[in-house]
Amino acid sequence: MTSGQGGIHRARGGSRTGQHRGSLRSQWHGLAPRRQPHRPTGRRQPHRPAPRRPSRCWAVVLALAAALTVAGCGQAGQGAPVAPRAMSVSSEAFFSQNILPQRYTCHGARINPPLDWSGAPAGTKSLAVIVDDSSAPITPFIYWLVFDIQPGTTDIQEDAVPIGARQALNSADTAAYDPPCPGGHSHSYRFTVYALNRTLTLPNGAPLLEVWTAIADATIGRGRIVVTGYP
Repeated sequence: MTSGQGGIHRARGGSRTGQHRGSLRSQWHGLAPRRQPHRPTGRRQPHRPAPRRPSRCWAVVLALAAALTVAGCGQAGQGAPVAPRAMSVSSEAFFSQNILPQRYTCHGARINPPLDWSGAPAGTKSLAVIVDDSSAPITPFIYWLVFDIQPGTTDIQEDAVPIGARQALNSADTAAYDPPCPGGHSHSYRFTVYALNRTLTLPNGAPLLEVWTAIADATIGRGRIVVTGYP
């Protein structure tokens, strides 16, 4: 009798379980989307590739171009932008109609030219020098970036870096002077001196964009000389 009742209970339990599973299946089939029958159209749709995401390289270029645009607008007081004071920049090497001698290009000795400047405003805590190519296909192309130059410094000697100064990575990914290499046609090269209201305290070989952005935020004075390089 006991075993019979147990058998009855098992049968009932099995029946309820089967009903429960069947109910879940019916609910699932009721919620699942129905497949639409395939209807050939007779014309194949053209393949449209998914849009590519902008590469990291292009993102850096765009960010650097933005920093180039705002470079020279330092901050004062509560962050209000101020126009940088004009400085004078010259070089004894550019004696002939501001032409870059081949000595300072990839066609010559591959060394940096001497540079002189004056007119740094009061409050200058450090100086920076940037050499770039305004004629490059992708602007800007940075050949040299020297920062944390002592505020009393008024020149850079040929083939030298001021004592205590640091060099950031350039567009060639080296922390050094990358000699311009004009080819095909003439190029305009800019030698720009920035007076900053603080030292950047970034390491030698710091990333280009990081240093450039810091210079743009701290600039209170600026001077520039533009020279032409020929193939």
